This record gives sequence, structure tokens and C-alpha cells, in this order.
Amino acid sequence: MNPKERILKALEHKETDKLPVDFGGTSNTGIHASVVYKLRQHYNLDDPLTPVKVIEPYQMLGEIDDELKSIMGIDTVGLEGRDTIFGFEKKDWKEWILFDGTPVIVPGLFNTDPDENGNICQYAKGDKNYPPSAKMPKGGFFTDSIIRQKKLDDNHLDPDDNLEEFTIFTDNDVAYLKEELKRINNENYYATIGMITNSGFGDIAFVPGPMLKDPKGIRDIEEWYVSTFTRKNYVKKVFAGQLEVALENYRIINEEIGNLIDVVHVSGTDFGTQQGLFISKDMYRELYKPFNKKVNDWIHNNTNWKTFIHTCGGIFELIPDLIEAGFDILNPVQISARGMDPKKLKSEYGKHVTFWGGGIDTQKILSFGTSKEIKDQVRSLVEIFSPNGGFVFSSVHNIQGNVPIENVVAMIEAFQEYR
Repeated sequence: MNPKERILKALEHKETDKLPVDFGGTSNTGIHASVVYKLRQHYNLDDPLTPVKVIEPYQMLGEIDDELKSIMGIDTVGLEGRDTIFGFEKKDWKEWILFDGTPVIVPGLFNTDPDENGNICQYAKGDKNYPPSAKMPKGGFFTDSIIRQKKLDDNHLDPDDNLEEFTIFTDNDVAYLKEELKRINNENYYATIGMITNSGFGDIAFVPGPMLKDPKGIRDIEEWYVSTFTRKNYVKKVFAGQLEVALENYRIINEEIGNLIDVVHVSGTDFGTQQGLFISKDMYRELYKPFNKKVNDWIHNNTNWKTFIHTCGGIFELIPDLIEAGFDILNPVQISARGMDPKKLKSEYGKHVTFWGGGIDTQKILSFGTSKEIKDQVRSLVEIFSPNGGFVFSSVHNIQGNVPIENVVAMIEAFQEYR
């Protein structure tokens, strides 16, 4: 099997020739640029001065090219739009050095000049005439959004203000995606994961509007979560407007390149914490599920794509609803959260959803464990999740920049041994 065939077979819940693997296919299964750099040095792919391309500057994820994919045995490739989360294009690349000394290249409008405190601020669309929309603290590894919400007046709240960032694809957007597909997957060799439009209703990474120069509406994270209860009708109107744009964008992409996409990242909205759900099942069913289902139904009725949801935390009790909403793939499978027992997940839901992730605990074992602990956990989880397909190996969320390289190599060696 080639990588694309392997992933598609696993998504059919059938045994594959060897374990399917994804790293770098989504912004939730990525590897920090610092670790990508160290991997390239470990495998003697570059000289020490060769920079790593930062393909996702919010989380500072590094590009995993075909050379490293081959060494790691990766079966996927991710297709994203031309703009970063900060609203500027991924072009005019320039060199920069991360706080830990890693040489990288970043888009031209990525701000590399520290402020008076040594922080690196980012500006929506690169425009410094407006306050910064995000900040990487001095010594940090990734950015945090800056809340810029204005004083709210409930008598004048307009749902359109929370829809400014949701726009219909232009011809230029489509042309970029076509060219990007040629660059990253010219022979259609890898399984392609499209992260092509924002259809994750209430995805908190986007609520503050890091791509907007002057965001309006409800943009404070706490205020947004409160509003899902106190301003429910407002939120529903925002979701309805977002749904309209998302479906039109999916229609455009399906018409132009639909047969070249295998999986779509539909939602990144988190519904869980370390201790369990932070939303009631009734609230999910009323506020989110109808919109999730409309997106998934459209995709399943009009394409061959499989639908992917990323939602962290202890969400075991919500999984039946996610399946009913039409999601084919569950990520990151946070096995360290309460109630997320791997054996129970596989036995109860393994026939109905593909577990994409859950291959190793990133909070403790990958970051702080010994090589033996890492290899033992990888072996155990592969043995649990792999039977009868429905499993794609990846870590629980992105590999962070300060994870020891020897631990990452131990993980790679383990999943290759148990493939």
C-alpha cells in the first residue's frame, strides 16, 4: 500500500499492511519547529545553519518535508489556505532565530522585532498601525492571542461583527490551493487533509480575532463562553452565518479540487478539560450539534471526504453525540484525561469512529518519560487501537518545542518497530 491507500483503508475500519501515521497533516498533529530542526540534525539531513520553515506561526509548527516524512514513515500531508491565522500571507520568507536558538524562516509580515520587554508581538495582516493581536512572551515557544474586545452594549450587539473573518473564497484563494497541492502532493501519493475553511463553531483560537486589525463583537474568551449561555440567540446567529460561508467554501473547493482531498478538518472546538466535559451534553445538542451535523451531512452527501474533529479533554460521554453529528475521525484522543481509557474507547466506539491520535501521552510520557516508558506506552496503545483498523497513529496533540529530542526519536523508533 502507498500512504494514501493505507490511510483510506484505516478509515474504512479495515486492517492495513502497517500502522498508518500522521505528523504534520494538521495544526493539531504537528511538530514544533525547534523539534523539527533537531530531528533534521539527528538524521543528518541538514547542516546546523539550515533553517526550518515555520508553516503555522501561531503554534510555531515546522514543515515536515518529503525527506523527513520518508524517514518517519508519515502517510499524510496537510493542505491549508494562503493566509496565516494573523491574516498575512505565507510568502516573502525571511530568516529569524527562535528564543532557543533554532534558525527558522517565517513569512515576510511576521514581526521579528522584540518590544521593550523582549516579547515578540504579531499584528493582524502585519499592520503595526493597530495594536498587536498576539504575543510570544520572551523565552516562549508559541504565541497567545491578545484580547482587544471593546466595551459591550447588549442593545447594539450585531452578530455580523463576529462574522468579519468568515469570507467566501476568491479565485486567488482557489489558485493558491491548486498550486500548493502541486507543491506538497504532486503525485497524489499522500493522504491529503484539508484545513481549508473555518467550520469549527466557537473554536476559541479564532474568537479573539487574531487576523483582524480592529475586531468587533464578542472577542474576550471568557465573555464568549459566558455568552453561549447568556446570549444564546446571538451565538446561534453567528453560527448560522458561519455555516453559510463554510458550506459555500466547501462547495467551491469540492468543485475545483474535491477528488484530491481525502479528509477535511471540520472542527477544532474543544469540549473537554482534563477532568471531563466543560459543556453539558444538552448544551452541545442544542447549540453545536445541529451546525456540526449540517456541515458533515453536506460533506457526506456531496463528497468522498472523511470528517475530522479535534476536541481535547475527557469527552468520553460526548462521543455518541459526535458520531451522531457525523464525525468520522476523533482527535487528539487525550488518553490522560479523566474517563478516556483506551481499551474502553476502542471497545465502545472503535467500530464507529477512527481514533486519530492517542499514540502517546504528550503531557507526561513523551515530555518527561524514559525511552523505555515511551516505547512501552507506544506498544501498548498500538496493540489496543490498531485491530480492525480505525486508527491513525499520532501523538496526543502537537509535539512541543522543549520535548527532548531523544524522547521524540524513541517514539519514532517505537511506532516503526510496532508497525
